[in-house]
Amino acid sequence: MPERVLFTPAALDEDWGQQILKRVQSLNLPIEELSQNRLKGLRGESERDTYNIAKRTLAVVTAPPSSFKLSPIPPSADWQFHLAEGCPAHCQYCYLAGSLSGPPVIRVFANLPQILENSANYEQQGKTTSFEVSCYTDPLGIEHLTGSLAECIRYFGTRSNAHLRWVSKFDAVDGLLDLPHNGNTRCRMSVNAAPISGKFEGGTASVASRLNALRRLALPQERGGGGYPVGLVIAPIMPIDDWQMHYSRLFEQINEALDFDCNLTFELISHRFTPGSKEVLQTWYPQSKLEMDEAKRSVKRNKFGGTKYVYEKDTMKALRSFFESEISRRFPNAEILYWT
Repeated sequence: MPERVLFTPAALDEDWGQQILKRVQSLNLPIEELSQNRLKGLRGESERDTYNIAKRTLAVVTAPPSSFKLSPIPPSADWQFHLAEGCPAHCQYCYLAGSLSGPPVIRVFANLPQILENSANYEQQGKTTSFEVSCYTDPLGIEHLTGSLAECIRYFGTRSNAHLRWVSKFDAVDGLLDLPHNGNTRCRMSVNAAPISGKFEGGTASVASRLNALRRLALPQERGGGGYPVGLVIAPIMPIDDWQMHYSRLFEQINEALDFDCNLTFELISHRFTPGSKEVLQTWYPQSKLEMDEAKRSVKRNKFGGTKYVYEKDTMKALRSFFESEISRRFPNAEILYWT
């Protein structure tokens, strides 16, 4: 729950903004209606203070015109769009560090209907087009405040050639089980080995709770579930001490949770960081034990000249071989979408 909720005038002019306002009012949260469409008062005396203030603030705003020009997001999906930016969790390896400008306030978009309508312009004729909605937020972590994820699922349930994809580290899925998704939404949970999730994923649901939520989403509707296609994002994979043992235990947990036939995929993402993300993360979490030693990594450059640090070739090969072998052995009908 945020400590305060800000609404811009433009957000309150939107019907969806008014629906979010009613949700927030029903939770008796402190609400501030701003006099202008700029957010102020989010900075503290230090970067750490700014982080704490921003992370406790939900701002309901309108998505800027630039967000209506969608970007491709391989290998996760054909396109990405955003119902919000910023996340309520406190993961010490946060993927958003360095990706979003300004304090990490959670910005929720009140013009969601227009965002959804715009996505139809990117559907490709003759094939199914996939859309990722959790690049810049954890949509389930704020769903009780917004209802926006359910609205996205309803919308894509009406599309014949478009699929929605979302991923979460939270577990409050009750409101999603009875939605008319028509198999067009794949619900995924991000999970990791116990030493990693326990040490680095603050403010999230436990891995056991996430897997139970995924089970409920995947169960057929006649058994009280959501009947969704589901997936597991194992990320960020790290070669910690005894990593084979810890990840084997994770696979055993997954086996127990998904002990029935279901439409299942895996996405495997090794830990990486950029110089910019490292700098931001060290200001947000100065006491973190997260390993970000450039000397132990290989440099990977993208076509735009950006640099990221990944594990060395032999380590990556060992990790990939283990995960692909375990998944093919334990989940022969599941598809591994990618390793990166």
